Amino acid sequence: MDNLKKLIRDVPDFPKKGIIFKDITPLLQNPKGLRESVEAISTHYENKKIDVVVGAEARGFILAPTIAFNLGAGFVPIRKPGKLPYEKISMSYALEYGTDTLEIHKDGVRKGQQVLMVDDLLATGGTMAACCKMVESLGGNVVGCAFLIELTFLNGKKALEKYDTYSLIKY
Repeated sequence: MDNLKKLIRDVPDFPKKGIIFKDITPLLQNPKGLRESVEAISTHYENKKIDVVVGAEARGFILAPTIAFNLGAGFVPIRKPGKLPYEKISMSYALEYGTDTLEIHKDGVRKGQQVLMVDDLLATGGTMAACCKMVESLGGNVVGCAFLIELTFLNGKKALEKYDTYSLIKY
């Protein structure tokens, strides 16, 4: 995965002073890097009978639909407030630098569906834990949580310890 790490750009003091943002745009611009990333995550879950892949706004939207396509599954977005047009549920959670709220359509996941959760980055685990709680409240079974990048020093896996958590690139 060192070849993929080389495609991740560090942006200091974004979105707040003291944060080093892991910018995946150079990786997304690289056809081989993008393909390798999506294929590796898809392969990890190919035998899990995934019904739907849920992607968290915003960068989870980039990876989740392509992984869903590879797995023969559907895609469901989790969005920031005010972006989904139909009936929804919401959840607020803590970030490493503040708080946020996310929403999912009430009919986005059906009872008993096997769900793979996808986001670009695992930091403290707060975003993904909130996403998993929303999916489970709709009756979905979270099969795993997949990330392009994991910041291991923030111990985000602890917030997700009851789930299979897979990270392609670790810092």
